[in-house]
Amino acid sequence: MRTSRLLLISGSTRAQSTNTAVLRTVQEVAPPGMMAVQYSGLADLPAFNPDDDVEPLDVTVAEMRAQIAAADAILFCTPEYAGTLPGSFKNLLDWTVGGGEIYGKPVAWINAAAQGRGLGATASLETVLGYVGTVIIRPACVQIPIARDTVAADGSITDETARTQIAKVCTTLIRHT
Repeated sequence: MRTSRLLLISGSTRAQSTNTAVLRTVQEVAPPGMMAVQYSGLADLPAFNPDDDVEPLDVTVAEMRAQIAAADAILFCTPEYAGTLPGSFKNLLDWTVGGGEIYGKPVAWINAAAQGRGLGATASLETVLGYVGTVIIRPACVQIPIARDTVAADGSITDETARTQIAKVCTTLIRHT
């Protein structure tokens, strides 16, 4: 059986982020045949400037693009700030435009906000992902509200219902790799 590589990208730079906790949980519940890898360089990326999108790339940009290129699929989980994507996360997405590594990749997202929240961020994410030519796997794009008190000391989600839903997202996404 071929192993699919799933790149996990959190839109949060906060140490105790529930969005990052969702993605840490993916690493625990991923089905056989899926290797889930967490991207951790969001806070280190330089501000996007089209003049800098030339070789040689900044090393952090080159590494991010290499991780995207190596992935069979990408799963995002991002908070919403001021009704849209956090600036640092949008910056990461801006860096993907010129490289082309993300083009044609199956992608999905988990919205970890409470019911009715985070919709601006997911709408913005969907717009950007469409613009850069990803393949959005709609059945794997879900809202799984995560209460902060269900995040364990190790940064994973303890709620069994949420863990089951997260595992289902992985299974749905792996079918498209």
